[in-house]
Amino acid sequence: MAFRCQRDSYAREFTTTVVSCRPAELQTEGSNGKKVLSGFHVVLEDTLLFPEGGGQPDDRGTINDISVLRVTRRGEQANHFTQTPLDPGSQVLVRVDWERRFDHMQQHSGQHLITAVADHLFKLKTTSWELGRFRSAIELDTPSMTTEQVAAIEQSVNEKIRDRLPVNVRELSLDDPEVEQVRGRGLPDDHAGPVRVVSIKGVDSNMCCGTHVSNLSDLQVIKILGTEKGKKNKTNLIFLAGNRVLKWMERSHGTEKALTALLKCGAEDHVEAVKKLQNSTKILQKNNLNLLRDLAVHIAHSLRNSPDWGGVVVLHRKEGDSEFMNIIANEIGSEETLLFLTVGDEKGAGLFLLAGPPASVETLGPRVAEVLEGKGAGKKGRFQGKATKMSRRTEVQALLQDYITTQSTKE
Repeated sequence: MAFRCQRDSYAREFTTTVVSCRPAELQTEGSNGKKVLSGFHVVLEDTLLFPEGGGQPDDRGTINDISVLRVTRRGEQANHFTQTPLDPGSQVLVRVDWERRFDHMQQHSGQHLITAVADHLFKLKTTSWELGRFRSAIELDTPSMTTEQVAAIEQSVNEKIRDRLPVNVRELSLDDPEVEQVRGRGLPDDHAGPVRVVSIKGVDSNMCCGTHVSNLSDLQVIKILGTEKGKKNKTNLIFLAGNRVLKWMERSHGTEKALTALLKCGAEDHVEAVKKLQNSTKILQKNNLNLLRDLAVHIAHSLRNSPDWGGVVVLHRKEGDSEFMNIIANEIGSEETLLFLTVGDEKGAGLFLLAGPPASVETLGPRVAEVLEGKGAGKKGRFQGKATKMSRRTEVQALLQDYITTQSTKE
């Protein structure tokens, strides 16, 4: 049977009767990982809340002001998951989250329209689709699409929206000869009853269980964002319909205004301004790298000629990278001294390098990484890596000094 939500997608509330209510669990997934909620599966005599199916997510809403967290189809019935029980036989008021419902109607009808137009213009068959939270994707049976094809499809679908073509829903019996002429990807194994057919006048007829607009004018506009490579020589066509286009434009306009203020130029000059900034940044980075290399050589000579040279030599700089530390180690080139270099935040994360006699470095390297709560690797008298606790550099220095003292005593 068709639910009330399928018979009248525009209905926002209605009264019905609770058929059953039984304990159930719902597995959810959020920012804190998976979570299992305890609750109830409520079955109603009829429902205004669409159960997920046909590529369309389920509705949200309330039953007697009790939140419905999930709606799933079970044969000819729908399970409504709530965390509060409802008495079988009681009359209840069902309300749908209209903003979510209408958004799904726009995206789903938009998909039907794009699918029909892509097939009509270029014989591109739809193999699947996904109604995403922020954008939707239609999987087309082609390894690639041209920019001209995408533009032609977008132009055609918006022309049909402006033509205000009606969208009709009919129910046909399984043995109706017309069923054979209707586009579709097959019926569910547990399907029972008549076949639901959604038709766009003069454009498309398609078997579908979802909720749809009654006229293409309710789609407002469709924007195709582009294509992405799909699975097994397929192409995903990414699109927005209706209110999603308006929200996308609002976000884009906000970004444009922010860039105009930052770049001190009009929107038409944003790309060129960013290119100039990128070129300037590359030059500055190159100059900075050359200066850093010169500084590394100077520091290496200063350390080598210092009266404190020998035993354990320690140096930390906030600015620098692995290459900076390796240049210092290369310039010094001593295998008699333990050289402990670090760059980064003095109390946070950074990079480290330990250089010196190969046997000593092989022994001490992993211990240095452990003290700094980091990871590293080494060979041929050098051990380097990343650290999360630069504040423990003094502990490393003490560790190295103890090692040198112990080795001297043994000799």
